[in-house]
Amino acid sequence: MPSPVDLFELPFLRKALIEVVLLGLAGGLVGAWIVLRRLAFYSHAVGSATFPGLVTADATGVSASLLALAVALGYAGGVGGARRAGRESEAATALLLVAALGVGVVLASDVFESGASVDRLLFGTLLGLDRSDLALAGACALVALAASLTLGRAWTAIGFDPESAPSLGLPARRVDLALLGLVALGAVAAIPAVGALLVGALFVLPASAARLIARSVPSLIGWAVALAVAETSVGLYLAYWLDAPPGPPIAVLGATVYGVLAIATSLNSRRPAVVTP
Repeated sequence: MPSPVDLFELPFLRKALIEVVLLGLAGGLVGAWIVLRRLAFYSHAVGSATFPGLVTADATGVSASLLALAVALGYAGGVGGARRAGRESEAATALLLVAALGVGVVLASDVFESGASVDRLLFGTLLGLDRSDLALAGACALVALAASLTLGRAWTAIGFDPESAPSLGLPARRVDLALLGLVALGAVAAIPAVGALLVGALFVLPASAARLIARSVPSLIGWAVALAVAETSVGLYLAYWLDAPPGPPIAVLGATVYGVLAIATSLNSRRPAVVTP
């Protein structure tokens, strides 16, 4: 049976551990705003919507992260535009996701030949992580921290009372678009490790579990970061032990933690914590 010490002794696992810890920091920070602003579906969709970029990158040799980021930001812009136009955001998110997946399937089957690297990017991998992946994860964590410090109050205010945002002088549309873009960046940064199909597990599950026990926005962020780092680290070891991509174990672990906390709060006759500013 593999030892947890291998995470520190084996070079490829050590690199993967640094990657998932950085992603846990970013995932906890961004995830707190995702659950506060009810963007769980969008956070899953934006990762899956990068499929056309991943297929094109595999066929052309262009950086997968670069093309995935271009597609993700375009997707964020489309969803943001639909929200600004007053259309149903969930419907727009689903419609654009279906369109992106359709384009990706056409590219993979009729235009380009999909290779093994696409499968790896869809589900994540322990192998093949390089310095550029670590740099992107680190940059995402720094951007998430900077955005939380500068825009956190606006996101909180709009999250609790979106109707009053204009009267408070808050640029709601630009702040919303910034959050959509931040989630898109986080999704792209997470793709090499957890895969495009499971980025939601990194951003939604730890923060959703944190909301069950948090009593304020700062505590929500703190718990979300702590749970995300712990779940990604333990999930990485489970992936090594099971000889599986890291995305599925991280997702199952996150769902299990959420389920245990939900049951525990229910058995203690406690209502789910209502986060306050």
